[in-house]
Amino acid sequence: MKIDGTRRQDRATELVLTYYAAFNRGDWEGMLALLTDDVAHDLNQGARETGREAFAAFLGRMNASYREQLRDIVVLVTQDGQHAAAEYMVHGEYLNTDEGLPPANGQTYVLPGGAFFDIRDDRIARVTNYYNLQDWIRQVRRDSA
Repeated sequence: MKIDGTRRQDRATELVLTYYAAFNRGDWEGMLALLTDDVAHDLNQGARETGREAFAAFLGRMNASYREQLRDIVVLVTQDGQHAAAEYMVHGEYLNTDEGLPPANGQTYVLPGGAFFDIRDDRIARVTNYYNLQDWIRQVRRDSA
């Protein structure tokens, strides 16, 4: 098999990796440019938000409370390039208290995470993120003691 970027599967893999590279650089505009206008964003253990503007607001909230890097990223894509999944390790710092969560004081955390994507017209049309919230809470409470 030759991977040359001409197959839909290759393009979808590159799209997801580009999305995460932009995340790791803190390039929110770069991330937003990879999304469809009507992107569906399923927050971990939360509601679905729809649209690029809602996604931009989410990134603003994240940027205010967290500093994160994703490492050991693995991406799997269907042959037709319409669906993808990613697994990674989140290395983060909790900077400012996020509503409904424990107080922040610079605690660090490392936890596995994952995401599922729908891809349409070479753009991300859905992002569904998962991580173990109880593990995250345990880590930030431990570091604040």
